[in-house]
Amino acid sequence: MPTLYTMPGTCSLAPNIAVAWLDAPITVNNMAYGDHKKDEYLAINAKGKVPAMRFEDGDVLTEAAAILAYIGAEHGGAGYARDTALGRKEAEALSYMTSEVHADFGPHFAAAAFADGEAAQEAVKAKAYEKIGEHYRYMEGILQANGGTWYLGQKSFADAYLYVLTRWAEQTPVNLSDTPALADHRARMEADDGVGLALRRQDMEPVG
Repeated sequence: MPTLYTMPGTCSLAPNIAVAWLDAPITVNNMAYGDHKKDEYLAINAKGKVPAMRFEDGDVLTEAAAILAYIGAEHGGAGYARDTALGRKEAEALSYMTSEVHADFGPHFAAAAFADGEAAQEAVKAKAYEKIGEHYRYMEGILQANGGTWYLGQKSFADAYLYVLTRWAEQTPVNLSDTPALADHRARMEADDGVGLALRRQDMEPVG
């Protein structure tokens, strides 16, 4: 049985939710913060990041979008096929969320990697929050255009990753009251049984 490695507060929550939604036969190994930099985990994922999925033959898959694609293809049935209109849109949405929105949180989580000195780091963070606000407004428009319930009009793994991103808003000056559809989406996700299971498995609490 494959093992999904997660850690509290991280984007590994998205594949954790996917496992819960599909009741996929995948073990979730939630590590304490800091264990991702220890030799035991670095032998699994030399990047020292989560998520990672280790298969019984020792093969390892990293990057949340790739792991979500595997979970959908292997356990999701026709509803998660990438050759459908929804599947193509899901792939696009996840690419945007992981490579653009998530990336723009970089200065928030590790300002020292982007600038030296407190003043410069605060300036970099302020610019990042502007970009994050723009992303939230863009995603608000997509969500509203698709009916306001699911990001793509139907339940998909994009909703799992969007939930991660809207949780992170609580750590920033960006206020979800400016994007009410996103705020409502987060509340609905926190009422979802699968999301609740994933949160418990990852030693996390709802934010609503």
